[in-house]
Amino acid sequence: MASSAASPPTFSLLPSTSTSTSASSRRQPFSTHLSFSRSPVALRSPIHRLGFAGAAADPLLAIHVAGKTSAVVGRGVRGVVSMAKKSVGDLTEAELKGKVVFMRADLNVPLDESQNITDDTRIRAAVPTIKHLMSKGAKVLLSSHLGRPKGVTPKFSLAPLVPRLSELLGVQVGKTDDCIGPEVEKKAAALPEGGVLLLENVRFYPEEEKNDPEFAKKLAAVADLYVNDAFGTAHRAHASTEGVTKFLKPSVAGFLLQKELDYLVGAVSSPKRPFAAIVGGSKVSSKIGVIESLLEKTDILLLGGGMIFTFYKAQGFSVGSSLVEEDKLELATTLLAQAKAKGVSLMLPTDVVIADKFAPDAASKIVPCSAIPDGWMGLDIGPDSIKAFSEALDTTKTIIWNGPMGVFEFDKFAAGTEAIANKLAELSSKGVTTIIGGGDSVAAVEKVGVADVMSHISTGGGASLELLEGKELPGVLALDEAVPVPV
Repeated sequence: MASSAASPPTFSLLPSTSTSTSASSRRQPFSTHLSFSRSPVALRSPIHRLGFAGAAADPLLAIHVAGKTSAVVGRGVRGVVSMAKKSVGDLTEAELKGKVVFMRADLNVPLDESQNITDDTRIRAAVPTIKHLMSKGAKVLLSSHLGRPKGVTPKFSLAPLVPRLSELLGVQVGKTDDCIGPEVEKKAAALPEGGVLLLENVRFYPEEEKNDPEFAKKLAAVADLYVNDAFGTAHRAHASTEGVTKFLKPSVAGFLLQKELDYLVGAVSSPKRPFAAIVGGSKVSSKIGVIESLLEKTDILLLGGGMIFTFYKAQGFSVGSSLVEEDKLELATTLLAQAKAKGVSLMLPTDVVIADKFAPDAASKIVPCSAIPDGWMGLDIGPDSIKAFSEALDTTKTIIWNGPMGVFEFDKFAAGTEAIANKLAELSSKGVTTIIGGGDSVAAVEKVGVADVMSHISTGGGASLELLEGKELPGVLALDEAVPVPV
């Protein structure tokens, strides 16, 4: 173990020569000194903003969002990029008019103690698909879960969502007290064309998460076709995400699910280069798959958050009382070696903000990453690291961000995360494709107030991670195949 007075570690940052965008020559030798490529990157024309607000405000954008997304990020065939799944936009009016559509949405919004919605982002994200179905004369049965109920739990009822849904859709949304059974059958039969009926929390039944075939059959019983727009649950094989597709045809993706796939699959598989990923969070163990997958695809990989201290300790540096996963030290060393072997410019912070306790009012100071004293813990990246990360990102054309740089819930240790959010907003306005991969990163860009300028903000935490890891999502695999359509 090196002492705290040891020299700061040196990690590969950017190659000293400009990065080539060709597949054969884009990798540069791994460097152990700090150097930056300052050659300017040609900026593309500004892209259309495809965030929730933009999609909800522009019906035409919503209807053609998948195709427009592909065109924006420079890919050829939408179907291939989006895992070749049929979209609700591919259905004709004749296929929808008068038909009962079972639509799975992710309306799992936060509620306060008075059952008031505190963040309606997920509701607004579902609006374009619902409005499209309404405009084609479909009768929409809207299904979702809320929270983690154990059986019928009144506080997890979807009833508080009805007023906001009705306001956003411009119609009075009906509500059932169950998600299957006679009441659903009766109210579905009475729905007018363009009507919307919100079914009660599908997770009130344990059969939902067990993907019970009989329960799936009951969910599908009153519908003619299926639309899945719930990206946040697409990584789970549940009755309402996978099981119902065995009983309803066609089974297609909604616009939100399509857009998630276009960005998260398309941008990773065929990004504009240089391509950078920023991965943060507290533990290496939760991001192993993501880091390993991104090492195969990125030119630059920036690491922040609590996980960095496991990497530091693996390199022999004192980390004080910072968070360390002792059983992942060998893995951290392996990942560094993999980056070197693949020619990826891996970047770890060179300085950190440390605290004498884990609290918002803790005493703090900035030290080199090699000089964390005993009894102190790192809670954010330092100003030198912010500057170096920003300079690295200046050279890129595509960026994915998943995980904060520090304990951004505490204002005193939010500078690193907020600086990254602001940097991505700046680059997005210059034409760089910026993808916020769910979870705390989304909370960060919303806190800073720059969410609406990012190219794409993912609605799914776990689903985003699994896609970035290269895993297949059961809720997506179950949907109908589509013939690739050039855009």
